[in-house]
Amino acid sequence: MNDRMTTPWGELALTRFPEDPRDRLRAWDASDEYLLRHLAEREVPLSGTVVVVGDRWGALVTALAAHGPLQITDSYLAQEATRANLARRGAEPGTVPLLTTQDVPPERIDVLLVRVPKSLALLEDQLLRLAPAVHEGTVVVGTGMVKEIHTSTLQLFERILGPTRTSLAEKKARLIFCTPEPSVEPPENPWPYAYDLPNGIGAVSGRTVVNHAGVFCADRLDIGTRFFLGHLPGGKGPRRVVDLGCGNGVVGTAVALADPEAEVLFVDESFQAVASAEATYKANGVPGHAEFRVGDGLAGVPAGSVDLVLNNPPFHSHQATTDATAWRMFTGARRALRPGGELWVIGNRHLGYHVKLRRLFGNSQLVASDSKFVVLKAVKK
Repeated sequence: MNDRMTTPWGELALTRFPEDPRDRLRAWDASDEYLLRHLAEREVPLSGTVVVVGDRWGALVTALAAHGPLQITDSYLAQEATRANLARRGAEPGTVPLLTTQDVPPERIDVLLVRVPKSLALLEDQLLRLAPAVHEGTVVVGTGMVKEIHTSTLQLFERILGPTRTSLAEKKARLIFCTPEPSVEPPENPWPYAYDLPNGIGAVSGRTVVNHAGVFCADRLDIGTRFFLGHLPGGKGPRRVVDLGCGNGVVGTAVALADPEAEVLFVDESFQAVASAEATYKANGVPGHAEFRVGDGLAGVPAGSVDLVLNNPPFHSHQATTDATAWRMFTGARRALRPGGELWVIGNRHLGYHVKLRRLFGNSQLVASDSKFVVLKAVKK
């Protein structure tokens, strides 16, 4: 959606990524506006090192581009949206460094702006990684919609950085103010977290799973993935398999363990997820060949080059429920598959993925189901 955001630093034309004229969701919300208004009204000095964590679509760093802020994000899509929005504003390439949550953070931070993520674990991990760079004079301000900020959110800021309070709510948004106390020793970072899988789930029985913070169900095997692992397609020999939206990589690792001749491509738009998938794969000493890629689904994968795509698509984009991501994944899979290649999907029964698959592939077969999930197969003709 093309739309304009009014800020103390001018009016901005902002979009999400990938751009879709049918998408009615904006690239910012009231919490971004509230934070920027606060910085201007309080005349917060922005001449030092300004770090923005979790900027959803680049609205914050685009508004502050003249001050050379540094963005840290877990999202490839957010990073690409930021590049596009900065270019649209006329910012010179490189004036706003774009780091991922896996990159080494800066050594000193003078202003730390945090867009509260959906994952409390990701917030914990990032605050712990950034704490050594925060000093007594660092201005720390968090922002989020009221429904995104909980007592546990404030407790994390307090436990890791220092005394924390909140603002009054405006347009259902709230700010978090934290006063750093560098003399307080922050707790040890528990991430990444590893655990061993139970027996009875095929090739990955008893195997190790490694999860970086923010990955879906990072502390346990979720029931949907467990169901999928029990119904993965058989077959052996040299073939190219994609674990699309790989998360911690347990599905692709299961394929690689069962079929060492397979080439497995692990793809996710989350830098944390791809790092987790690579760690899981390596922790299990898999003998096959694998590639790990952060990106927008199967964009960049040559057409007709894949034999099998395995997919557990998300149906949330931040707080919004949407099937747009699933549709892009299915469309990308159809393009990437060879004739006769198969897309296997797991999803909640109520999502109706069989309808989308029939529209795209002309066919959809129910492989397995229980009271909550279905495993579906579509074949490219």
